[in-house]
Amino acid sequence: MYQKIVLALDGSDSSRCALHEALKIARLTHARVHAIYIVHPWCISRYAGYFDPAQLRQVQRDDGRIILEDARQAMAGCGVSGDTEIEETENAADDIAHCLARCVQRQGAGLVVMGTQGRRGIGRWVLGSVAETFLRRAEVPVLLVRPPEEPVEAPPGP
Repeated sequence: MYQKIVLALDGSDSSRCALHEALKIARLTHARVHAIYIVHPWCISRYAGYFDPAQLRQVQRDDGRIILEDARQAMAGCGVSGDTEIEETENAADDIAHCLARCVQRQGAGLVVMGTQGRRGIGRWVLGSVAETFLRRAEVPVLLVRPPEEPVEAPPGP
């Protein structure tokens, strides 16, 4: 079974559902979870009001820290071992899907869990979703988790 699961998070309801699923699988298989939040300061997004790239990068990193801390707490509450990482795309030509693929390879993951709809603004409509782009190139199994119809609460403890 899976020994390492990479979990892509962005703070959306869909990624919170992905967290729930990754924790369920990790508990069943005794897998380790590596949660990642990817900063992409070159995208058009809900952060478009920031004009200073350094400021935009910092705001995205702050969001990532909050999201990953929630994931750390959920892992601990479920008795799942794991760690977290904030990664950044290399340049404007790089994208989140490729950055995620590099992480999966570096981690030696056997499974990737991610939401189908994130918080990446109109870039999703112009360029296609991160999930779809990643899925086309994935070299390991991918579990795509659809967003809920209602907001998602934190995962229950053990």
